[in-house]
Amino acid sequence: MINFIVCDDNKALLKNVVEIIDNVMIKNRHEYKIHSFTDYNDKFMKLIDEKLPLKIYILDVEVPSKSGIDIARIIRNNDVDSVIIFLTSHNEVGSILLKEEIMFLTFICKFDDAENRLESAINKALELVGKKMAIRFEDQGAIYTLPIKDIIYVYTDTIERKLIIKTDYAKFKVSKTLTEMENMLPEQFKHSHRSCIVNTDRIVMIDKRNNEIIFDNNEKLNLVSKSCRKELV
Repeated sequence: MINFIVCDDNKALLKNVVEIIDNVMIKNRHEYKIHSFTDYNDKFMKLIDEKLPLKIYILDVEVPSKSGIDIARIIRNNDVDSVIIFLTSHNEVGSILLKEEIMFLTFICKFDDAENRLESAINKALELVGKKMAIRFEDQGAIYTLPIKDIIYVYTDTIERKLIIKTDYAKFKVSKTLTEMENMLPEQFKHSHRSCIVNTDRIVMIDKRNNEIIFDNNEKLNLVSKSCRKELV
């Protein structure tokens, strides 16, 4: 899931940006969601801290309540992976942005071929997020792109006969085998049980008494076999 987080205080321009995103994404077949705002309000600020996969920010530099540049600094405090695109009404803002160590993709003047430039920037952003540490696969007509760091564990649900991918923000049910998924994932994913593989980078503790794994988000998993447990340390 690709999350577009967009803010522009001009409602007409905001609507136009949303339409451009939709037009680009129709051609790409990625799952996506657009979070649109007219101000950097509390709800917007909560999204910065929320563990959502693959964020692409499109930020208006000049919003009455806050500066888009200040917002980008806040984003970069704990997030160096998300893509940031700036929208501005003034070309001269570009020289200010270039002096900042924000690691942004580009800045676009709203009055300088903005639609074509934004479409190009979104396509470039999609290339960048595709190159990040993520797995990408197709299942029943949907394309999934999941960051490795967000995957906590993967297990086979024998009742539903589905593979469940557990992340920080959702459970994804897919028609893959555990072996197929294991072949896509890097070496830090190891079996905790014959029907489950876990992200060992996310393990905080292995509770031998209760025979369960505790992850860094405080989630517990009891799909642990003694034969696999020693491989997780």
